[in-house]
Amino acid sequence: MITDQFLDQVTTVIQRAGLTAESVAALRDAFPDLHFTHCLDDDIGAGVTPIRETGGFNVYLITRAEHCIAFTRSQEGATGLVLAEVNDEP
Repeated sequence: MITDQFLDQVTTVIQRAGLTAESVAALRDAFPDLHFTHCLDDDIGAGVTPIRETGGFNVYLITRAEHCIAFTRSQEGATGLVLAEVNDEP
């Protein structure tokens, strides 16, 4: 289960360290039971809503409950996060 406190912690870490391959790798090392993915927010399909929106990146919940990774809105059933970089440039 992914709690609000955990989302706050991850968001703070990424805001301080920046959203990079290294910061995502550090999260994977620190929380080996969870899945972390880094991509551009533009790569996320239409109709998928982030669980958190911050300056520079959005956070989405994912689950692999049915053997394939899928987006979810359920923090209880989530097994990982997608950290999606937002590009504010036109």
